[in-house]
Amino acid sequence: MPQNNRIDLVELPAADAAALSAARTFYESAFGWTFTAYGDAYADTADSGVTLGLNGSADAMQQRAALTVLFVDDLEATKERVVAAGGSIRHDIYPFPGGRRFHFVDPAGNEIAAWSHDPAQP
Repeated sequence: MPQNNRIDLVELPAADAAALSAARTFYESAFGWTFTAYGDAYADTADSGVTLGLNGSADAMQQRAALTVLFVDDLEATKERVVAAGGSIRHDIYPFPGGRRFHFVDPAGNEIAAWSHDPAQP
């Protein structure tokens, strides 16, 4: 179970589903990691020591570099604290399979995401 205000995963971008498949095969072969697929555009593994996600969505939400993702209990309150502390919102809160998240940029220019379970899902 993820813990509040802790790094939950690192997500690596892949240009599309084919690149995701190639990256998945690479990590399986090189390190013996086993991935769980969530459709054609996302897979993750906990075998890496911290959950590692491979994001092959070719849409506007796709990051361009490795993305650190924090788990938080209250997404809206976290967003308010991020803005109050001087961060800027890159992608407002949006749903994804398993929860909701938003992306922000810290004062040094690093993009980070925060996610939480979707309260509408059991």
